[in-house]
Amino acid sequence: MKKQLVFLSLGAAMMVLGGCSKKLGQFSSDYFSTNPTPLETVGENVPATITGNIPAKFMQKNAKVTATPVLTWSNGSANGQPVTVQGENVRANGQVISYQNGGTVTIPFNVAYEPGMDESELFLDFAVDQNGKLYTLPRVKVGNGVIATSTLASAATVTPAQSKSNYERIIKETYAAEIKFLINQANIRANQTDKSDYIDLNKQLKEANAAPDKEIAGITIHSYASPDGSLEFNTELAEHREQNTVNYMEKQLKKDKITEFGELTSSFTPEDWEGFQSLVEKSNIQDKELILSVLKMYKDPEERERELRHLASVFDELADQILPALRYSKVVATINVIGKSDAEMNQLFDTDPKALNADELLYLATLTNDKTRRLAIYKKACELYPKDYRTFNNLGMTAYELGNYEAAKQAFSQAASLAPNNKEVEMNLGLVNLLEGNYAKAGELLGGAAGVPEAGPALGTYYLTQGEVNKARAAFGNAKTNNAGLAQILSNDYSAAKSTLDAVADKDATTYYLLAVLGARTNNESMVLSNLREAIRLKPSMKEKAADDLEFANFNLGSL
Repeated sequence: MKKQLVFLSLGAAMMVLGGCSKKLGQFSSDYFSTNPTPLETVGENVPATITGNIPAKFMQKNAKVTATPVLTWSNGSANGQPVTVQGENVRANGQVISYQNGGTVTIPFNVAYEPGMDESELFLDFAVDQNGKLYTLPRVKVGNGVIATSTLASAATVTPAQSKSNYERIIKETYAAEIKFLINQANIRANQTDKSDYIDLNKQLKEANAAPDKEIAGITIHSYASPDGSLEFNTELAEHREQNTVNYMEKQLKKDKITEFGELTSSFTPEDWEGFQSLVEKSNIQDKELILSVLKMYKDPEERERELRHLASVFDELADQILPALRYSKVVATINVIGKSDAEMNQLFDTDPKALNADELLYLATLTNDKTRRLAIYKKACELYPKDYRTFNNLGMTAYELGNYEAAKQAFSQAASLAPNNKEVEMNLGLVNLLEGNYAKAGELLGGAAGVPEAGPALGTYYLTQGEVNKARAAFGNAKTNNAGLAQILSNDYSAAKSTLDAVADKDATTYYLLAVLGARTNNESMVLSNLREAIRLKPSMKEKAADDLEFANFNLGSL
């Protein structure tokens, strides 16, 4: 009997010494370190790595431990992914820790950020399975608090893409007519001024002279001689054609009682070699390549003509098909069509909006900084021109700027139904998805809107939510916005961030809060306090936020 008891005692002792029967002891906070400390958001997530250095003679060989990271705060908690840690005799897929030597365990942690996490604690919970015997060990604290600066990125402050109006106050119209001359002659023949192009030119001049919304900006005349004959003769001939055309136009203007026509200017070209070459290139003349080579080889006008005349059969074709077209005067009238003035459009909108076309309404909306009036203009534009996607897109833009995001979404969706492939609308729908947290769809839409001027800041804000700070900075470019400044803060480029935030045109509470964060990160107490005061003045809830924000843990905010 005594021998049996001794044997059992020795066996028990051996099992204890071998780390196989003894219950697992309590984990200690000292075994663990967390990076970063405190926790810090990346985009809109809270990632961290918990590293455990388990001492020798701690991990029982037959124990399997499920370690679950848990972040808790005043009104909530979030669990990370459990990690299995096991003794060396356990047949499972966990991280193995030697009983004799101890070892290292890595526990990744990542949860979505929620408001309130700023004041939080990170724990590890332990569930043990030891040869089928299940028990729990006391949780241990491995982290404290979350710095949530990256979550200050806001899609609400991004400017949606605006559809442009094609309205121009002054539209230039040009009308032209050609007066052809016979060889070596400068007189204007009746059959030339009876042609449709000249009749239409004259008609447009008379109508512009009579219309209150038109003005004749100017008339130009340029006369030509063909490049056959001597340069001296052609110079005189072209000059005569110019003068005769000017005289004829002046008489016509006087006859039609047109006294306001800007300026009548004239000029002439003695030998139109440029026109000659162009006509030859477009022609079907048999030896046109030979003609073109002569033009290329000889630059002197008289040498050119002489060489071309040597090509007897070719020259006959030129004289018949090409040269007559180069004996002319070209008359060009420029007429300005003057649109409604800003005052006229404002008055018409208030009294008779139907008198305004879509482009005029879109333009009118840009004349006011009053977003309520702008919204009213776009609503009327949608009502009067329901098939013009631009009216709905800009209505959505203004609703978005006013914070009515549901109305903005509806307007953008209507614009998309009218113009499915329009990049401005695509960008704006991406912005709405970004605001709603639909990041995959937002990334797809914003990525497809490349080339839209407003897409850079929108895409930069998307990258911030994904924690891709370098991509965000590239997308923002030289933008002077809160989000651009935030990207620079997160990449530790504090000098650039200060310059950007100082240059924000319409500073709000977030601008000053970010400047306070800059002050904290550069240990500038006066910068912290002065900017927090301004942020709280503009948005009183910032006081509570700052009090909980670990960015300011080393500063006394009592004076706020």
